[in-house]
Amino acid sequence: MYNTFDMKEIGHIKSDFSEKFGIPRQSGLVNELKAQIVFEDEFNDINAFKGLEGFSHIWLIWKFSKSVKEKWSPQVRPPRLGGNKYMGVFATRSPFRPNPIGLSCVKLEGIEKTKEQGVILHIAGADLLDGTPIFDVKPYIPYADSYPYALGGFTDETPRKTLSVVYKENCDNVLNEEKRLALTGVLSQDPRPAYQNDPERIYIMDFAQFEVKFSVRDDILTVVSVTQKENGEK
Repeated sequence: MYNTFDMKEIGHIKSDFSEKFGIPRQSGLVNELKAQIVFEDEFNDINAFKGLEGFSHIWLIWKFSKSVKEKWSPQVRPPRLGGNKYMGVFATRSPFRPNPIGLSCVKLEGIEKTKEQGVILHIAGADLLDGTPIFDVKPYIPYADSYPYALGGFTDETPRKTLSVVYKENCDNVLNEEKRLALTGVLSQDPRPAYQNDPERIYIMDFAQFEVKFSVRDDILTVVSVTQKENGEK
């Protein structure tokens, strides 16, 4: 028999991702990505954030709200290994865990007090779906949280590769500079499933209020079109 307890959702994130496809596989990979955290009424007290402005980065503890299975999986296939090799779930950051909880380290860019929504945390580098429930916020403490010589297990054996991103026929004109930089950063991480490598295939990704179509040949990702959705905003 095991113990259980309830966790309160203190807030949720507002990000540019309405679906999982395209979300960076780890936090901090695309610092151009901007997002906000808004809080539930019970926790929307500016006094709870006193002193947080002195930290450049924060930890977020959050819930995998869209990747929950009835049963957890003791072994999973990490995307980093091409989806072809099994690893123990506790050696990965897979969502298919006994408790669907995630951990992200993000840059804190500002704390704002607004009339409409109260306290808002402005962050960068998040790897979270829009609407993701947040359980807790903690400061990143460099002297305790940084281990420069730490071993990365199987991730050290598979160097991270990035793609060159090009836009066809100025199709990025509908994007403002902030969104263009963020989208370019996201695409450079190669959002495709690791087992897909068809240079003729056109992939479709939702980003902010845009539909993005792209293809990949060798190490070059070509954006074919960027279309603003109906009633969407830049």
